[in-house]
Amino acid sequence: MTSQKLALYGGPKTIKTEFKRYNSIGIEEEQAVKKVVESGVLSQFLGAWHEDFYGGSKVKEFEEQCAKYFDVKHAITVNSWTSGLIAAVGAIGIEPGDEVIVTPWTMSASATAILHWNAIPVFADIDPETFNLCPKSVEANISPYTKAIMVVDIFGQSADMDELMAIAEKHRLKVISDTAQAPGALYKGKYAGTIAHVGGYSLNYHKHIHTGEGGIIVTNDDDIAERLQLIRNHAEVVVGDKGVSNLSNMIGYNFRLGEIECAMGIEQLKKLGGFVKSRQSLANRLTEGLKGLRGLRTPVVKADRTHVYYVYPLILDLEELDASRDQIHAALQAEGVAVGKRYQNIHLLPMYQKKMAYGSNGFPWTSDICHRDVNYSKGVCPTAEELNDSTYLGFGMCVYDLSNDDIDLIIKAFKKVWSNIEEIKNNS
Repeated sequence: MTSQKLALYGGPKTIKTEFKRYNSIGIEEEQAVKKVVESGVLSQFLGAWHEDFYGGSKVKEFEEQCAKYFDVKHAITVNSWTSGLIAAVGAIGIEPGDEVIVTPWTMSASATAILHWNAIPVFADIDPETFNLCPKSVEANISPYTKAIMVVDIFGQSADMDELMAIAEKHRLKVISDTAQAPGALYKGKYAGTIAHVGGYSLNYHKHIHTGEGGIIVTNDDDIAERLQLIRNHAEVVVGDKGVSNLSNMIGYNFRLGEIECAMGIEQLKKLGGFVKSRQSLANRLTEGLKGLRGLRTPVVKADRTHVYYVYPLILDLEELDASRDQIHAALQAEGVAVGKRYQNIHLLPMYQKKMAYGSNGFPWTSDICHRDVNYSKGVCPTAEELNDSTYLGFGMCVYDLSNDDIDLIIKAFKKVWSNIEEIKNNS
């Protein structure tokens, strides 16, 4: 590699203009939305036991198309994936004080959806290659009070579902797949999110397919599907007329997705396969271009699954590089590569460190429903903590509408930084 003065120290910047922002909305979505607006029916849900309890025509059509696409019996739309997670935890019958094992390496809603039902999140560590829940750590964190596992398919690749489902079966636990970032990813030929008892995807604006906000919950369980639909739409006033006898967690909400969003979703779903292939092609090009850079590990994709690259994760070998992540991050940023140097360690958020969620007295941890003192101190998830503290870098593939030329510029910037590692170390 030919050395060139780094932008960090006054040299020319490799990437001089910001990449085009990702926008998957096209004329098809515009026309679909126009038809809905012209119809005047922007939502058709009624919060009562009525033929419109399940929503309007576009809601039903989108749900049918999602069920067919992901090859599941039921797909239920919601107004956000956070709503979807809350509904999923309630639908599987979680009781106050029950423990649910979850990863710390995720968006905060994965764990707060557990707290929402006054259950207790227990954080298990992650696999250092895939960043998903480590089955061994999950097994080690199971207690007599564990009732479920929330598996997060982080960055776009499925977790080790066979192992995790086997653990769940052994201990009679339910499994929720938070597949917000991995719609279209495959695990042994099945779509990620469909192997658990209940799973689903985010339709947030920076995901592979989006409707602005929204989510899709998927399940093959008829009872869970009914409970999801009830929680989504004012369960407490519906259960009597519908003849529902199990009133556990039948506290309902307005988690309903509108006709406009579902009309967009129908068109977006048609494009998902193309979006995934395009992003995989770009990621493979990036991986090939970064080969040979010492001390840099590109994404590890397991042989039995695919990756859809919501995030392109990288790991630094600091001993081999003899430079800090902060130094390398600063150099890449100066060259125009919008790479992040942290993700999440949500067990270290103030809520968990102070054990304070509802009110000011530490509920639910200080209440009688909490069976034991759950440890959230630093050190309980060493792999996730080391990644966040010192070795992880990530590039948001879903943020930008990237071309091959853009990928080549990113590769050029990395090579420029790596050719100047000695200078970076000397200027620390």
